[in-house]
Amino acid sequence: MLRGGAFKPRTSPYSFRGLKEEGLHMLADARRETGLPIVTEAMDTRHLEAVCAHADMIQIGSRNMQNYTLLEEVGKLRIPVLLKRGLSATIEEFLFAAEYVASGGNDKIVLCERGIRTFETLTRNTLDLSAVPLLKKLSHLPVIVDPSHGTGIWWLVPLMARAAVAVGADGLLIEVHSDPDHALSDGDQSLRPDKFAAMMADLKPIALAVGREI
Repeated sequence: MLRGGAFKPRTSPYSFRGLKEEGLHMLADARRETGLPIVTEAMDTRHLEAVCAHADMIQIGSRNMQNYTLLEEVGKLRIPVLLKRGLSATIEEFLFAAEYVASGGNDKIVLCERGIRTFETLTRNTLDLSAVPLLKKLSHLPVIVDPSHGTGIWWLVPLMARAAVAVGADGLLIEVHSDPDHALSDGDQSLRPDKFAAMMADLKPIALAVGREI
């Protein structure tokens, strides 16, 4: 699948915050050209109609994991949901957020571990890979890992992706950019396409070793 942020929540209001409606149209164009399903974030209930008109899956980002009004509205839809763990959310809080969606009737939920905020500052977040087996034991939902946001450092991404596959992740969310030095956001954690291809090749034997496929 192809994930892109048309609506981007940013810490600073002066940072690039997405192309909004124009971005949704660009993602739809990318789907037509590639055949890849589209995942994009809805930050607000006001965005849901536009996002649903263009996307195959709605992302609820980490900052909105406990936006219960948004979760309840998404629960009324039947479009799949990618729910990212909050910056400081416990496993229990994460699962209750998923329950908000499921209680509305939408059980098409994928959980995403994307790192949590700790005292460590050398990485963007602390990637909690123990969350993967815990979430899989405590729920029936698929669990994917985002080592890009989890580390914030491009060369760490392939290493943590290997660990994520080994620990049982059902998928990976990887930032890729053809020119990371000039990316409007998240360039430091983005892999160039050649690095991404090399990473995927490296993951195959690890997946086979733990009884999975790439």
